[in-house]
Amino acid sequence: MSRRIRVRTSPVAAVAAALALTLALSGCVPWFLPQESPSTSTPTGEQVGDALDPFYSQVLRWKDCGDGLQCTTATAPLDWTEPGAGDIDLALVRHPAIGGKRVGSLLVNPGGPGGSGYDFVKDSLDYATDKKLQAGFDIVGFDPRGVGRSTAVACYEPAQMDEYLYGLTAAPRGTDAWIQELETAAADFGSACAENTGALLGHVDTESAARDLDLLRAVLGDKKLNYLGYSYGTFLGATYAELFPDKVGRLALDGALDPSTSNFDVTRVQAQGFESALRAYLADCLSSSKCPFTGTVDQAMNTIGALLASVDASPIAAKDGRKLGSNALLTAIIYPLYQATAWTYLSDMFESVMAGEADYAFQFADQYNGRNKDGTYADNSTEAFMAINCVDYAYNDDPATMRAQAAEIEAAAPTIGRYMTFGDIGCANWPHAFTGERREIRAEGAAPILVVGTTNDPATPYVWAKNLAAQLDSGHLVTYEGEGHTAYNKSNDCVNNVVDDYLLSGKVPASDPRC
Repeated sequence: MSRRIRVRTSPVAAVAAALALTLALSGCVPWFLPQESPSTSTPTGEQVGDALDPFYSQVLRWKDCGDGLQCTTATAPLDWTEPGAGDIDLALVRHPAIGGKRVGSLLVNPGGPGGSGYDFVKDSLDYATDKKLQAGFDIVGFDPRGVGRSTAVACYEPAQMDEYLYGLTAAPRGTDAWIQELETAAADFGSACAENTGALLGHVDTESAARDLDLLRAVLGDKKLNYLGYSYGTFLGATYAELFPDKVGRLALDGALDPSTSNFDVTRVQAQGFESALRAYLADCLSSSKCPFTGTVDQAMNTIGALLASVDASPIAAKDGRKLGSNALLTAIIYPLYQATAWTYLSDMFESVMAGEADYAFQFADQYNGRNKDGTYADNSTEAFMAINCVDYAYNDDPATMRAQAAEIEAAAPTIGRYMTFGDIGCANWPHAFTGERREIRAEGAAPILVVGTTNDPATPYVWAKNLAAQLDSGHLVTYEGEGHTAYNKSNDCVNNVVDDYLLSGKVPASDPRC
């Protein structure tokens, strides 16, 4: 029985690279002047106090890093409450505006948490933004604190990470002995993260990252923030708006999280979302001639449930010696569900597992987890994902509470829910406890903020976009009626035009266009 799956809100950059996935408006007066992309930055020069002035007054020097991109590194305080206690590096990459009428910088975050905005722009620029935005903005990708090329969280060597992600437990799922095995694994992982990361581990929370975002805005020379955030990136953007409402320029938040949602509710609603996406995949699959399933959608869901139970009891060996358990298989199922264009690959994967083969499933699970073919890991996304989530939410590993919550999750998602339960174990005894409060974000006084939601988004279900748009005092909901995780630049012209018009010209829909 494999360890519990860790569902990320957005591996969109990995999906783009690995799977090759392919209105009445009210006007606003622009507050920018078109300009060329400079080779060095000119900070805004705003007054921030003596302790923060060295950070806000730093000059960025861009250097060529190939393919028309430029790279640099900024410095931020390790601890925003004590700026003199040390600093960290933040890695940036930009694609300078190509249209001759530069609006300014557009900072982009792909989600996760733990996703590399640097790699997102470097490797998947045309997936992150369309040509209209590339013409008008310097597209700036950045690795948040704890992530990738920035000062990063570090925990395990590759072999240890394999065991942490793919290792099998000896005790039956849900038993006290099973819980103890997971608690031991979580404690060992947390201890390794604390030892190998140091003080940074206690300062990778989203509020600190949002303060970094304001620093980047200022040193890039932008009076206000232009920002495109996907999935978890919407929470980062909304947190920024709450902290700095007067600095909000144009924030487009696609695939929104509800900031007030608890860790348990995130898991429950995500389980429902992926179950719904799985049913949508099956409805499409069963209408084709090359589907590995037969019968009705309900019958096919039962087949998938039986398949998960089968590998839970008797894991399938892969050629490299790893064994495919239920949670590794669920990771392989979830990965292609992020985009409907990957459903044909999902059919191929199901067919191989039903034939007793594990390698195709591991290929998907490895892509989701950033594992290379040679057993190394391409990035620290899993470590950063855990570290950020552990300090962003409250957790409770009381067995009675977890079992009650597990029953709710299984009721909400009868096929896959049981493999998404007991998630509090991973963070309940993390070296740095959650100290904040999960609450609604209003961002009073902020300029209009665009919130995009997809009606059958499995990772960030549509209800969260509706909730965030309603919470924000200046939120404007844009609905995409379709499948998949996030909508901009991967759905239809209606969504793309609304987002482009907003980011480039400040126009917001008079009402939800229901794209």
